[in-house]
Amino acid sequence: MGNGDTRVRGLAARAGGWSARHRWAAVGIWVLFVVLAMGLGSAAGRVDVKDSDQLKGETHTAAKIIEDAGIDEPASETVLIQAKDAGGKATDADFRAAVAAVMKAVEGTGKVTDVTSPYDTKTISKDGRSALVQFDMRGEADTAGERVEPVLKAVEGVQKEHGSLRIEEIGGASMMKTFDDAFGDDFEKAELSAVPVALGILLIAFGALVAALLPVLLAVSAIMATMGLMGIVSHVMPMSDTANSVMLLVGLAVGVDYCLFYLRREREERQAGRDAQTALRIAAATSGRAIIVSGVTVCVAMAGMLFTGLAEFEAMGLASLMVVAVAMVGSVTVLPALLSLLGERVEKGKIPFLHPESKLRRKRAAGNRESRFWTAVLKGVLAKPVVSVLVAAGALLAIAAPALGMKTQNLTLDQEFGDSLPIVQTYNRVNDAFPGGSEPAEVVVKAADINAPEVTGALADFKARAISSGASRGPVEIKLHDAQNLAFVYVPLVGGSDFDKAGQSLDKLRDEVRPATLGKVDGLEAPITGQVAGSKDFNDQLTGAVVPVFAFVVVFAFVLMLLSFRSLTVAITSIVLNLLSVGAAYGILVAVFQHGWGASLVGAEGVGAIITWLPLFLFVILFGLSMDYHVFVVSRIREARLRGRTTKDAIQHGVVTTAGVVTSAAVIMVAVFAIFGTLSMQSMKQMGVGLAAAVLIDATIIRGVLLPAVMALLGERNWYLPKWLNRLPDLTHDETADAVAAPAARDDEGERVRV
Repeated sequence: MGNGDTRVRGLAARAGGWSARHRWAAVGIWVLFVVLAMGLGSAAGRVDVKDSDQLKGETHTAAKIIEDAGIDEPASETVLIQAKDAGGKATDADFRAAVAAVMKAVEGTGKVTDVTSPYDTKTISKDGRSALVQFDMRGEADTAGERVEPVLKAVEGVQKEHGSLRIEEIGGASMMKTFDDAFGDDFEKAELSAVPVALGILLIAFGALVAALLPVLLAVSAIMATMGLMGIVSHVMPMSDTANSVMLLVGLAVGVDYCLFYLRREREERQAGRDAQTALRIAAATSGRAIIVSGVTVCVAMAGMLFTGLAEFEAMGLASLMVVAVAMVGSVTVLPALLSLLGERVEKGKIPFLHPESKLRRKRAAGNRESRFWTAVLKGVLAKPVVSVLVAAGALLAIAAPALGMKTQNLTLDQEFGDSLPIVQTYNRVNDAFPGGSEPAEVVVKAADINAPEVTGALADFKARAISSGASRGPVEIKLHDAQNLAFVYVPLVGGSDFDKAGQSLDKLRDEVRPATLGKVDGLEAPITGQVAGSKDFNDQLTGAVVPVFAFVVVFAFVLMLLSFRSLTVAITSIVLNLLSVGAAYGILVAVFQHGWGASLVGAEGVGAIITWLPLFLFVILFGLSMDYHVFVVSRIREARLRGRTTKDAIQHGVVTTAGVVTSAAVIMVAVFAIFGTLSMQSMKQMGVGLAAAVLIDATIIRGVLLPAVMALLGERNWYLPKWLNRLPDLTHDETADAVAAPAARDDEGERVRV
């Protein structure tokens, strides 16, 4: 940088300078953008992911055949009638009377169709104590839960009249209603409570209402804009409710973080005695740049989900990418404008005992803004870096060790909700009496003529061999759709709710039974779907996506760090430390939720497995979010080094001066993620605990101990860049606080920067 004509380099610095000079224009453009995005998104409507697009493979093929045929499969319901004592049988008069009463009661509601008797369908258990009355709900399956209550009450009425029997209903509609009643408000409460929790922590961090409100308002506006953009984009790539929840979670986390980084730096420079204009200019050139580097890295990590080939993951990845990009742009454009407009008024709404009221206390804060706790920690770490690396890395590797035995699967109903709901107990009783009956495999048979002799013969052979092969104990049910030349074959799998054993039964159907029967008919399609098949296809596809996603995220993150810091060493250590953080999170997940170690401490239980989608999801999210802290801390260390400090002094200065903001940001993230850990569903608990634990580890052990210890050991080699890499683009923009604060600063067009 020159002495007399200091030019402001870098997108963040120029954006901050322009916004500060055109304050009302910047705010107006942002408000217009948010309003337009929401309005256009609302007008366009949101297109959600279809069942036929959820997965590839046989599950996708089956869903596509059903969709093309125009068949809307109804929500099926089952009433279990079971003798409470061992002597009761389905042949007893009282039992038969109860079956007849159930059939009459449910038909009388006018809400059901195709009611079948267990005596006709042979749905009587081997011990003769249990029987199933089956029927379908009228209307669309997606809304069946809203219409099932009269049917449930009718079944309850029959139960009261037959005390010696257990009469319980279960099915798609009844489970939908039960979950909506029990957990429908769970997500809404979690999402609504996240904002006040974040605001409360920011109030403590800043001690002033206005300063605390700014990050929350900007994050919320970014989320609102992204919701509108999701509606528009969904016409090209369908979205989902899950993607919406993940977007909100990520948007709140990064939106608050980015504003926090910017605002804290501006406040710190003012406390150091700089005027408001200079403080804002420094924040734009330093923290603003760190936000852009971090934001682009997070966007790249989120883009990794687009390589899974799974529609739900693609929707989550794109939604997360958009909200991060919007939050990043807002942080380096509208935030400087707001700070310039507010000036000293950003300190309005001071909270007693939290805000440095007097000038004297401000001066003390300026002179003592380095964290005492982290100063003490850093003193020990930098004194013995080898010991610190060995202890910290050893501890993280020990925490990560259980991840080597990670088992993933889609959680069954009892694993997801435990025995807290009566319907879960019904689910277990149905599975005990009719293994696989509650989650049968569904064979979708498509033929040129479904009633052709060779097709009906193959269907009969398939039905017989499914049982003789040991894949099913029956009964195998066939439903014909003559008009569409389709047949649905429902096969209860041996293994029932045990997905491992049921998966073996599914393999027998696909690899042995089908080729020997249906496979012999020319032109016939017979993909096998269902919950077990869907879980298996999902696992197979996700397993195939792991390597490309991991490679994409790691390689692009490495390249971005290399270009942003012009250091091969910094890029390598960034990747290694992030992988350690993710590995530790995996280890905690497996220990708590698979093995049950300390599960009661988080209100969970060991369910023997991690839900299938979580490891890859956590990797992408954590790899992205952990870059926030890393970029912010390393940028501050590099800035101190450029100002002439030794590497050791720069490390200490960078870590302790960022400790406050990193701690505040981490506490907010941990608190928000922990809210999701309080939900009743085990999958949500796993996600919340995994994210919260990883962020906590990242902000403490990784950034407070391992990073400074490793950098201290490396010394000047931290800034090593081979000569053959010198031709790489230079994205460093080496502004230091002193250089940016220099008088007569001008932008790239030579115009004097006015803040």
